[in-house]
Amino acid sequence: MDAAYTKSTGLYYQAEGLALIKGDATEVLGSISSGIADMVFADPPYFLSNGGITCSSGKMVSVDKGDWDKEPSREKRHAFARAWIGQCKRILSDTGTIWISGTLHNIYDIGTALEEEGFKILNNITWQKTNPPPNLSCRYFTHSTETILWARKDGKNVRHYFDYAAMKEANGGKQMKDVWSDIRMSRTEKACGKHPTQKPLALLERIILASTREDALVVDPFCGSSTTGVAALRLKRRYIGIDSSEEYLALSRRRLEAEAEAGNEEEAGKEN
Repeated sequence: MDAAYTKSTGLYYQAEGLALIKGDATEVLGSISSGIADMVFADPPYFLSNGGITCSSGKMVSVDKGDWDKEPSREKRHAFARAWIGQCKRILSDTGTIWISGTLHNIYDIGTALEEEGFKILNNITWQKTNPPPNLSCRYFTHSTETILWARKDGKNVRHYFDYAAMKEANGGKQMKDVWSDIRMSRTEKACGKHPTQKPLALLERIILASTREDALVVDPFCGSSTTGVAALRLKRRYIGIDSSEEYLALSRRRLEAEAEAGNEEEAGKEN
């Protein structure tokens, strides 16, 4: 990864085509050069860590994930969203797009912040989970979906990149719709360790294929276990991942190194 891309002093790990940076998302984004990113995928805090419970493997467990997921005041939450989204707009190219994942707990705030920061929302993707945890209170419908907002910079002459043909081919020759119910996570995806909000690799592969070309630069400001980075490497894109947790950056490094090793072995097999 070209060091000129970022002035951040928090470089945690660097290899060919990728970098992991430790620090506050807004601050690190502010150190990245303007207009160089082709795509941003963000899975920001959902602010669910409020003492609630959920069901995991048939057991009642706490939903608390850490201090980073505790809900601030409404005003602070919105200011936080506008700050990092504003920096994402600055680093995106004019043809670049941003994807943001969330639930009812934060996605409406995110949508408002996107429009306030000068983005045009292109799609509201509904990702339907195949095996959601049951609702233990029995007072609500079971939460079984996440929303992913896809947006570009607003403006009359702005034209974002979208590989319509690839998405149509992936959908059996038919236009792909905005409800995705065919995304699953394999057990091997957590072989290097677990992250509480880890996304399926297939989800990020679809997003990256839909909105970037090969060698594009993909940035993830809340990278967690770097599913975005693994997908980027697999699809021959470059990657910058940002996280404030050294534990999760270490997990990211393990996953990225394992993916790079698997890629090298595959290339060696082709040569033989």
